[in-house]
Amino acid sequence: MEKKLKFIISGGGTGGHIYPAIAIANELKYRFHDAEFLFVGAKDKMEMQKVPQAGYDIKGLWISGIQRKITLQNVMFPFKLTSSLWKSYRIIKKFKPDVVIGTGGFASGAVLKVATMLGIPTLIQEQNSFPGITNKLLAKKANTICVAYEGLEKFFPKEKLIITGNPVRQDLLNSDDKRFEALTYFELDSTKRTLLVLGGSLGARRINQLIAKEIDFLLALGVQIIWQCGKLYFEEYNHFNTKENVHVFAFIDKMDFAYAAADVIISRSGASSVSELCIVGKPTIFIPSPNVSEDHQTKNAQAILDKKAAILLKERDLDIDFKNIFADLISNDEKQAKLSKKIYKLALPNATNEIVDEIEKLL
Repeated sequence: MEKKLKFIISGGGTGGHIYPAIAIANELKYRFHDAEFLFVGAKDKMEMQKVPQAGYDIKGLWISGIQRKITLQNVMFPFKLTSSLWKSYRIIKKFKPDVVIGTGGFASGAVLKVATMLGIPTLIQEQNSFPGITNKLLAKKANTICVAYEGLEKFFPKEKLIITGNPVRQDLLNSDDKRFEALTYFELDSTKRTLLVLGGSLGARRINQLIAKEIDFLLALGVQIIWQCGKLYFEEYNHFNTKENVHVFAFIDKMDFAYAAADVIISRSGASSVSELCIVGKPTIFIPSPNVSEDHQTKNAQAILDKKAAILLKERDLDIDFKNIFADLISNDEKQAKLSKKIYKLALPNATNEIVDEIEKLL
């Protein structure tokens, strides 16, 4: 009887690590129907909800990142790390995986470290243009490193690197075909330009403040707005729903429709968002979060800006530059078309398949 394949997948802390992990698991499950999967995450993080919702088992480790200033959390870090390494060892010994896959975050650090010590093949999927501490430390011992950007041989052994792109939701491919359906779904006017505002599932305070402040200016330009303000901010901004041509949501379930309806997009620049926006191919203004470790978001947006494929606006410049930049973009069809074409060229729509091809090679 053929042995059942077993995979441990670890990644979390943010949606940017969790979503790729689930996409990889789904593709592996499609190829190996009777394979067994176990996720490992950080005990108090969002993966503990999101992974079971996607239909997979998950074990939690007592682990969290290092803060930049002296805190109790930092004092506890050595104890948490020791506890996580020991628990990872017990999980791996009991589950006996064929391959261990890490998509970033501190929990994946402990699991992949133990897997390499036990001689189990490992694959890292790095979403950002500037890798996190965990993946940099794991890279020497990992078998394969799948990345989404060029130029990462500065951080990783060149011979292990494969440019695959980041896994994205399959329903985003050909989202433009759904434009009519999308306009109907959001009750939009097909004669107006649509601005889509995205701050991530939790929301982005500074982007929300900007839209609230400039809403009359935006409406005066003749645009209609789909605004995902995030669940933390919905109560604060829900009253804007009373304005004509403004649609405020805590969270958008039908993202493929939101992208299909959009003419111009304002977004944070987390790795998953950037990958999705390349596939969607719409003119985009990136406003990176300055509060992300190692300033990942600015570096991700800069990588797109370097190809002249998007506009980058830093939070500190919004009050001075936003109005001019947005007015120039929304009135310039040629500029919109150029940005669309260039960002779409950067799309890597087969990322999940290619990553799973690399996992198969390790079996």
